[in-house]
Order: sequence, then C-alpha cells, then structure tokens
Amino acid sequence: MIRPGLRHALPLLRAARYEVFPSGKVEQHVLESVPRSVQVTVTASPTRGLLPTLELTEHLRAEGYQVVPHLAARQVHDRAHLADIVARLTAAGIEDVFVPAGDADQPAGEFEGALDLLEALTELGNPFPRVGITGYPETHPKIDDDVTIQSMWDKRRHATYIVSNLCFDARVLRNWIKRIRRRRVSLPLLIGLAGPVDSTRLMRMAAKIGVTDSARFVTGHRSAVFRLSTPGGYRPERLLAGIGSVLSAADSGVTGLHIFTFNQLAETEQWRQRLLARAAE
Repeated sequence: MIRPGLRHALPLLRAARYEVFPSGKVEQHVLESVPRSVQVTVTASPTRGLLPTLELTEHLRAEGYQVVPHLAARQVHDRAHLADIVARLTAAGIEDVFVPAGDADQPAGEFEGALDLLEALTELGNPFPRVGITGYPETHPKIDDDVTIQSMWDKRRHATYIVSNLCFDARVLRNWIKRIRRRRVSLPLLIGLAGPVDSTRLMRMAAKIGVTDSARFVTGHRSAVFRLSTPGGYRPERLLAGIGSVLSAADSGVTGLHIFTFNQLAETEQWRQRLLARAAE
C-alpha cells in the first residue's frame, strides 16, 4: 500500500535523475545498474579539477545516457578555459549543465561564484538549452540564508531550473518551496533527495575520493552523515511522503527528483524499482 503523500511523488520518481562522483569504477556501475532512461549528473572534485567530470560525461554520453556535468565555477580558470569546456561538451552532444560555485577554497581564476560563470555563458550565446542552479532549503555551512535566496534570485535570469540541496526535514522543505515562490522565483524545481544510502558504504566512498575532498564532503553534508549514520534515521520514501502535499500543489513548480546516490547506484535503482512496482500493484 502506497501512502497518499508518496503517491504524488511517483511520477517524479519515474523521471528521476542520479548524481554520481567521477571516481573509482563509477562508469562501470552506471552501465551495470542505470537504465538509459535515467539522466545522470556528474559532480566536480575541487582537488582533481574538472577533467574527470568532462571525461566521465563524454564516456557516458557515448554510451547513450543523457548526462549533466557540473561546471563548478571556481574550477574554471578564465573565459578561454570556459570556451574550451563549452566546445568539448557541445561536441559530445551535451545540452544540459549544472552550475554551482564549487567547494574549492580559492577560485582557480576569474570566476568567484556561479553567477559570474552564468553571465559568461550568456555572453557565449547560451550554448546549453538547459542550465541548473542550486537552491538551499537548509542553512549553507558558509553562506547566510538571505544571501542564498538573493543569489538564487540574481541567477534566475541565466538558468532554466533549480535543484534543491540535501534536506531531511519535510517541514523545512515545504516552507522553503513556498518561500521562494513568494519571492517570485518561478523556475522549475527538482527536489534533491538522498537515496537509500548505507552509512558504512557512504564513509567508504568518502575515503576513496581523497582526504581533502572527504573533509569537504563531511563538512558540506553534516546533516546527511548524521542522518545516514543513525539506524532507521532516514528513509527517502518517508521524506517524499512528507512533502506530498507540496508536490501535488499546482503552484509548487516541482518537476523532478535529483537523487544523490553517493555512487551506490545498484541500491538506488533497486529502491526506485521497488517503489514503482508497489505503485503498480
């Protein structure tokens, strides 16, 4: 039996997209576990740079996936570097990119944040039909709440959709969606959702991405680490059921789910298929 709130999320679950880290055997795991109908987004490492992101994006695109690379602004050196990245991605058939500021402590060049890079993409003639930006339902560890809301407002002219960052509180997420809509931020919204992640595997994956990146990962995802390390503390379907009333509201503008898989792709896809099968019964 599917809870009423969860039923509203099932159409979004059918069209969910999966976020992966470009490390280890993730390409092999995508090919083994992820259907071609599922869009894959590829994050960027602040210590390894954008090259692994670009390479994995090209490989997966060649395998028939719709791929969304993260263009972390602070890892782009200058406009010539950006032009090279754009040429490489468009040659691969990429039509959708996600533009965060990135977690690097210092920018590699002229781009301090996402807005700077978004403006540069606009000057290049908007080479990608779809461009995503980040929204923060919960407090960002380094940025005040009012600043994140204002930043989203400033960036909206250069973007086509918003992806909410991790949040584990249905009430907070519901209120945030209502708040940004009151501010007349009308871009379509993808709800960021942690998949059914095992805490031991999460920590093992964090260790594999390197000491520096792991420290940033834990700092930037303290809420995730805490929830996922607590037995029975988190079930993604419970959160989806809790925001069902918002998902079904016509003015919410929620159009999809962005699932943080933490590279646990087989488990995430099995969980998604189980929920869809229950809905079909």
